[in-house]
Amino acid sequence: MDTHTRTRTDPPAAGPGLPGSGGGHDLRHHGDAEVRGDGSALVDLAVNVRTGTPPAWLRERLADSLGSLAAYPDGRAARAAVAARHGLEAERVLLTAGAAEAFVLLARALDVRRPVVVHPQFTEPEAALADAGHAVGRVVLSAADGFRLDPAAVPADADLVVIGNPTNPTSVLHPAGAVAALARPGRTLVVDEAFMDAVPGEREALAGRTDLPGLVVLRSLTKTWGLAGLRIGYVLAAPGTVARLERAQPLWPVSTPALVAAEACVGPRALAEAEEAARRIAADREHLVAGVRGLASAGLRVVEPPRGPFVLLRLPGAAAVRRRLRLAGYAVRRGDTFPGLDAEWLRVAVRDRATTDAFVRALRDAVTAGA
Repeated sequence: MDTHTRTRTDPPAAGPGLPGSGGGHDLRHHGDAEVRGDGSALVDLAVNVRTGTPPAWLRERLADSLGSLAAYPDGRAARAAVAARHGLEAERVLLTAGAAEAFVLLARALDVRRPVVVHPQFTEPEAALADAGHAVGRVVLSAADGFRLDPAAVPADADLVVIGNPTNPTSVLHPAGAVAALARPGRTLVVDEAFMDAVPGEREALAGRTDLPGLVVLRSLTKTWGLAGLRIGYVLAAPGTVARLERAQPLWPVSTPALVAAEACVGPRALAEAEEAARRIAADREHLVAGVRGLASAGLRVVEPPRGPFVLLRLPGAAAVRRRLRLAGYAVRRGDTFPGLDAEWLRVAVRDRATTDAFVRALRDAVTAGA
């Protein structure tokens, strides 16, 4: 069956003893691998962290927190701030060491019989489930229709469903109604909204909803605020689910500086800044898309309309193009580690217009060099 022509449901792709074995896809490969070692000097279009972050005011808050390191972390204020930001009770919030920790907690703490991950998407959820001994099923969305979600494609007996929105790496923003249609009694619906704050107005978000059974929303503060090295995110879920996940955490799982960052990044000033950044990213993304569309005659295609701070490209010979780009000084994310994609795909982070213009010129040279 052709992955790129129809939505499909795959049988379990990994099981006990096969952590991260993704049916030929390296589920443990992430964008930061592109800029490690000899890639550290490259212009980074592989990692989706906003450039120029963390901002000065946030760095100052973090620096001030260092005087409190002798005391054990106290997450109550940060938890209350996150709850207030989403109009929820604190019992519905769990602070985590990044969204990646939340995937591990969900895989280990919940009683799951048939987990399903909607692909292409961030691969850590499947890897965490496999590490916990689960056989993971896949629903693979189709490139032919722009990787759109059909709720009917998810098996009715799936008791845990994981989907990203907007989705990494496709940059597709699924309608909230389509995602909400996956919720049902007896099922845990995990929606990874790590990039939702990069969407102007956070339209299509489910964070803050309490009317959907089994809903678990994950948020990350690392992308918009440049805190990937600090590790801070959170879970929004029913109090019973939060309590089960919290019991699976070690003591004091989130550091004092990370708690300070969480409280700071959900305040009014930060939310206004994030909204402004989201609108700027949207404009810069349109500039990037317009530039790469100029290579359509060489077979390049963009998954449209992109809504995240990155775009997904498909082009013949993408692996060779990626190597030529590295020689030209640019790192982009390979796509073949994502289930549902192959070596013809590349993901490119949105950057400022000057960087984009220089990248598009390098991309044109890399494409034409192989013609």
